[in-house]
Amino acid sequence: MIAFGPVPSRRLGMSLGVNNIPPKICTYSCIYCQVGRTLGLSVERRGFYPPARVLNEVERKISDAGDVRVDYITFVPDGEPTLDLNIGKEIDLLRTLGLRVAVISNASLLWRPDVREDLMSADLVSIKIDAADDGMWRRINRPHHSLKLRTILDGIREFAADYSGRLITESMLIKDMNDCDESLRGIAEFLSEISPATTYLSAPIRPPAERWVLPPVEERLNAAYQIMSEFLDHVELLVSPESDLFVSSGDVGSDILSITAVHPMREVALRDLLARRGEDWMLVERLLKSGTLMETTYRGEKFYIRRIESS
Repeated sequence: MIAFGPVPSRRLGMSLGVNNIPPKICTYSCIYCQVGRTLGLSVERRGFYPPARVLNEVERKISDAGDVRVDYITFVPDGEPTLDLNIGKEIDLLRTLGLRVAVISNASLLWRPDVREDLMSADLVSIKIDAADDGMWRRINRPHHSLKLRTILDGIREFAADYSGRLITESMLIKDMNDCDESLRGIAEFLSEISPATTYLSAPIRPPAERWVLPPVEERLNAAYQIMSEFLDHVELLVSPESDLFVSSGDVGSDILSITAVHPMREVALRDLLARRGEDWMLVERLLKSGTLMETTYRGEKFYIRRIESS
């Protein structure tokens, strides 16, 4: 399914997701990615779905959601959304629905003029900057071999200078990696050049691609907030889970699989969704038995993730 949700977002309220990239094609293979390691590391832009199909699936999801509020239609796929050659057309089509459109990007292709142009009509763009030095960037984001951090940062500067929508940034902080003062100051100094509306500092709260990845200790999170606040006006920590109020607007089993393809669900959230739809845990057991859903544990808490098969 291309459209899923609405799902609760810590940045965007209730977000109706658009998964415009097949699993899992990305420019990065981040060590903390909540949907696992990248199966197809690529920088080649191409069309994946007809724009009319994207529009139709989103329209159907909005209709199925009924009275549930939708704050944003959000491109938040398995991989990097700007690999989709049609994303500019899709943004324009979706904006005709009268709802705000957001794109959650890792910013790795913003050095390309066509990508910058495609994102100009989005109401909100979120870009990721986890490191401002090459070594740390390669360790955390594990980019495609052709990408260069300096070129990406230059592209971000150009986009920020021209973009008239709401630009926000997110930096994922990893224990004993980019949570030291030097790394934090490097990120902060770069972000001060582009003046985002809000700078979000995140920590892994869902199962990461590499199980050894951990969030920074509280002392380092506090230090990160203080350092960032020296350079930027609006800094927020995103270190707690979002609301568990997930919405099923159709077939519950299909909705669970479409949500967990990009957004691992905590057990408590999954049980709550089933209860509100009058379903019992046997549905989850069937999905687990079929191999389409898998259970994992991270920091003592159970999560459920759609299994992505390699091609």
